[in-house]
Amino acid sequence: MTTAAKRSTIYFNPDIHKALKLKSIETSKSISEIVNNAVRKALAEDAEDIAAFEERAEEPLTSFSEMLKRLRKDGAI
Repeated sequence: MTTAAKRSTIYFNPDIHKALKLKSIETSKSISEIVNNAVRKALAEDAEDIAAFEERAEEPLTSFSEMLKRLRKDGAI
């Protein structure tokens, strides 16, 4: 089942828009396709980050001052 694309207006910085137009010409892809792919990639990275945070949610927290003390004790600083 294919869902219809949704239309949205996005305002780009003129230089970014020019770069997108040039990339569109060079890759034979529409600006919409380029932007959709970039957003999809960014959302996938966010999902990976969230999964990593959730995996580590039960790990004990170390404060910055505790870490500095540990580094000093170990001679790292």
